[in-house]
Amino acid sequence: MTPADPALLSLNTATVKSQWTLAQAIEGCARHGLRGIAPWRDKLAELGLKKAVSLIRSHDLSVTGLCRGGFFTAKDWLEDNRRAIEEAHALEADCLVLVVGGLPEGSKDLLRARERVQECISKILPEARAAGVPLAIEPLHPMQAADRACVNTLEQALDLCDALGEDGRSARCALGVAVDVYHVWWDPKLEQQIKRAGKRVLAYHICDWLAPTRDLAYDRGMMGDGIIELAKIRNWVEGAGYAGFHEVEIFSERDWWQRDPDEVLRICRERHLLT
Repeated sequence: MTPADPALLSLNTATVKSQWTLAQAIEGCARHGLRGIAPWRDKLAELGLKKAVSLIRSHDLSVTGLCRGGFFTAKDWLEDNRRAIEEAHALEADCLVLVVGGLPEGSKDLLRARERVQECISKILPEARAAGVPLAIEPLHPMQAADRACVNTLEQALDLCDALGEDGRSARCALGVAVDVYHVWWDPKLEQQIKRAGKRVLAYHICDWLAPTRDLAYDRGMMGDGIIELAKIRNWVEGAGYAGFHEVEIFSERDWWQRDPDEVLRICRERHLLT
């Protein structure tokens, strides 16, 4: 297997959300030689869109994704997703990541929830396409099917792409997927579905799964500290045609969010070479 390219390392700002503002994260990426950054919208709102665009451009960073759109169960989902598309356009983001939401309040109908996701994406897709903002559906681990994302496998996400007319044959996909290893590493169909995705892989997120884990949502590991076969998955993704950034996204209340953020970025660079 070929080693990871250090020039492709990107910071998802969730990795340092407890320690740094977005402005500090931008400056930190530049200081540590990272060329990519993926902001979260709450931090973006704190800084302000115009200021964020100016800082990112002045530090010559690529926005590898904006987190997040989706949550189609929210009452204001349409207006919020329209704002997210506008923000992603202004940032010239590679994609807007969609975390689609779980079951509507009071519902147990998972099939209907997934049908609703398709209906909602179909409403915002023309606007995203017109703005030049690719939408990346991120399947989340089944443990979060009820509350955060009823799309739980890469296969389900690609079925949505197919149903909405994105087969991956166009020069630039308007709708695709975000492959987050934390959420999909366990899937027995993962290699097959990554091949199926091809150019529809719009984002690639890395971290590790600790065994045992102390919290299913907020105890992600640094690359190399867990049991995910990261190099194998990266080679599958790159073999399918993905040539974009490798975005480190670590939610870690008990460990990495407690550390000096400069130490976190230094270790991210070191561990990325091993993935």
